[in-house]
Amino acid sequence: MKAAKFLIAMIITLAIISSISSCNEKTKAETTVEKTELAKTTDENETPDYFLLRPEIEKAYGYSHAVKIGNEIKISGAVSMDDEGNPTAVDDFEQQMKNCYADLEKILAHYGCTFDDVVVENIFTTNMPKFLEVAAYRAEIYKNHFPTGSWLGVKELAVPEFLIEIELEVHKTK
Repeated sequence: MKAAKFLIAMIITLAIISSISSCNEKTKAETTVEKTELAKTTDENETPDYFLLRPEIEKAYGYSHAVKIGNEIKISGAVSMDDEGNPTAVDDFEQQMKNCYADLEKILAHYGCTFDDVVVENIFTTNMPKFLEVAAYRAEIYKNHFPTGSWLGVKELAVPEFLIEIELEVHKTK
């Protein structure tokens, strides 16, 4: 009787091991196919597309305002400045924030996107209490949903007159 129970236990154990093994093999095969398909798609779209909003300013400071690779777009922090790189709306936090969003909208439009395509928004500010007073303005920008992101209080930005800087990550749907 003990031998029969032992034999049944061994058969069940082998059956379980066999089914787990076949599940893993199936997963590996599916994963390989998915990786191959992804590689084909990404290889076709891997060439970075750089965009300069204010070419002379961005070249002087050594950055590109945006880079698109495939369906992903990274947008450098926008600040409140004119086309010569001079700070605008000095001491007017809300207007600086609006100026940032206006520049970001131009960059999004260049790539055929809107704020609905934004998946990450990081805000850097030298005055978090003031930002919190006017943060509701973002509901006018993000009408359908808010992206993920962080709000960071910082000691200073690139130029002392800048009070806020906003960077984005975008996923462009086909």
